[in-house]
Amino acid sequence: MTRSRATAKKAGASFERLIADHLADVVDDRIDRRVKTGAADKGDIGGVRTPDGRRVVIECKNYSGRFEVGAWLNEANNERLNDGAAVGLVVAKRRGTTNPAEQVVFMTVRDLTALLTSKEN
Repeated sequence: MTRSRATAKKAGASFERLIADHLADVVDDRIDRRVKTGAADKGDIGGVRTPDGRRVVIECKNYSGRFEVGAWLNEANNERLNDGAAVGLVVAKRRGTTNPAEQVVFMTVRDLTALLTSKEN
């Protein structure tokens, strides 16, 4: 069964809300969904910071097919650059669970290094 554009957008918005609310509850209550900005998109969730205060861009994907990791990482990196953030990552819906803490995260090693250190690579 394929999704219509409307149901896909609804599923995406619902997943973004799930992840934003979870992060706000366990990390920082200033984390929330971002307003869509079109071509200069800065990710789906805002208010996320590294421990030393640098911005993190999160792109959420509620996708029922195969993970499109390469394309999604490219999108997260473009949004990272648009935002001037240190890190860009993807949170993707994992089949079989709606628990936000059990979803998967994709990032490059460059972003992992930036997250774990105070260095931008």
